[in-house]
Amino acid sequence: MTESASSAARGAGAPEEKIGANLRGAVDLSALRSAPTEQAPVSQGAPAQGGNQGFAVDATEASFPELVQLSAEVPVVVSMFASWSPQSQSVLATLERLIAAYQGRLLLARANIETFPQLAQAFGVQGVPAVVALVKGQPVPLFNGELGDAETRQYLEELLKVAAANGVDGTLGEAGAQAEEAPLPPLHQEAVDAIDAGNLEAAEAAYRKALAERPADAEAKAGLAQVLLMRRTEGLDAAAADEIRQQAAAQPDEVDAQLAVADLDLIGGHVEDALARVVGFIAAHFGPEREAARVRVLELFEVVGGSDPRVAKARQALARALF
Repeated sequence: MTESASSAARGAGAPEEKIGANLRGAVDLSALRSAPTEQAPVSQGAPAQGGNQGFAVDATEASFPELVQLSAEVPVVVSMFASWSPQSQSVLATLERLIAAYQGRLLLARANIETFPQLAQAFGVQGVPAVVALVKGQPVPLFNGELGDAETRQYLEELLKVAAANGVDGTLGEAGAQAEEAPLPPLHQEAVDAIDAGNLEAAEAAYRKALAERPADAEAKAGLAQVLLMRRTEGLDAAAADEIRQQAAAQPDEVDAQLAVADLDLIGGHVEDALARVVGFIAAHFGPEREAARVRVLELFEVVGGSDPRVAKARQALARALF
């Protein structure tokens, strides 16, 4: 199902109405199952690549046969996504977070349909987001489109009931085992220690040095953006915040005033307001102030996180404003 049809998918019935206990005769996965396994086997209980997300792996042509086998022990939730679909990446982030809490009773398989189109074809998926499960090697349709945490959790709970009814109720790794976190790179640890000590200037310097050594270091970019936000808002009290908002209201074309209010909104938890304010300024202004606002909103994206659906929405609005 395409993204445009996601709203229809969300209203198409409760999880228990859509997930049946009979696993026979759904989709023939034999072609995928017979693919040669050339990479390291899926590690039971291993954390997701790129972070402490727990019990998540990448579904590739090489790894899929083992995922099919593992589905005889625990349900495997297959989340299909693509780089061009921010909704599908949002769904994936939600599943990573929720499935980690099940501590091995579920395994998440991240399937990029751009690099593994055969999987989408096998399941008859026409677009993303699309989520299916494997139980005893048989596909169990879950949902299409983007759901909230509560609805997604209902599907996972119903999936566990269906799996248990078919004798699939194992746990990957040791129950309740926590993956040991890898130590931070030295400069990252230096920055964290400086933040803990209240020395934001030293933290900024450490992250900037890390980026000088590795410009593509995503964790350092996010860390630097967070530290810069902390430095800009350090020591602000309620009276100062009120003054900043009054100044911005009186000077709608003043970029620094608008960016200052965006900072206040962000630290206050009003993420959409913060991003919309800066993107709106970019859409209405040109020249150096527009570039300053563009650079700042990219920093705010890093603070919030690229997988956040509010960032995906703001990125689309930014593209429209710029082009």
